[in-house]
Amino acid sequence: MSSAAIGFVTSLSLIIAIGAQNAFVLRQGISRRHVLPVVLVCAAADALLIGAGIAGLGALLTAHPWALDVARYGGAAFVLGYGALAARRALRPSSLSTAGRSATTARAAVLTCLAFTFLNPHVYLDTVVLLGSLANQHGDDGRWLYGAGAAAASIGWFTALGFGARSLSSVFERPRAWQVLDGSIALVMAAIGLGLLLG
Repeated sequence: MSSAAIGFVTSLSLIIAIGAQNAFVLRQGISRRHVLPVVLVCAAADALLIGAGIAGLGALLTAHPWALDVARYGGAAFVLGYGALAARRALRPSSLSTAGRSATTARAAVLTCLAFTFLNPHVYLDTVVLLGSLANQHGDDGRWLYGAGAAAASIGWFTALGFGARSLSSVFERPRAWQVLDGSIALVMAAIGLGLLLG
């Protein structure tokens, strides 16, 4: 198997797990709000972090663990806050066609996406430290092929998640469906936030 293929498979296995970022992309995709900029931000951020890991940022982070602690506590506060908003929406569900549903500006959606990405210490461990160190095991030429494969997996996943979620929009014309989704997101965010605080 080529370095690019190994990078693709490894990266895909890391990003498919449901988390704060994936839940946000899914919600934006279902509501058809600013999907393209959100997908582009997620994919570009992953590519940037993977490249940084290959270039040596992973070793720097390992040498200065306080940087991950900053992301850890900031991320926990942000995720718990977003979870509280999801819980509030779950208690007051509405249909997809309701004007207030996910009525954010493109700027707000991009900033929220950036927060979910860069305030998550796991993204640094997965992309910068893990993928960066695995890539560097493939030699000078192979490491960048590995990184390209890993970045391609991220692009493919977020594109499929964001734009594929549109097929669920008919289901989310019912308030009950939003209630279930937002309730699930609230639980995921609470688990992630508490995990960051206690871990």
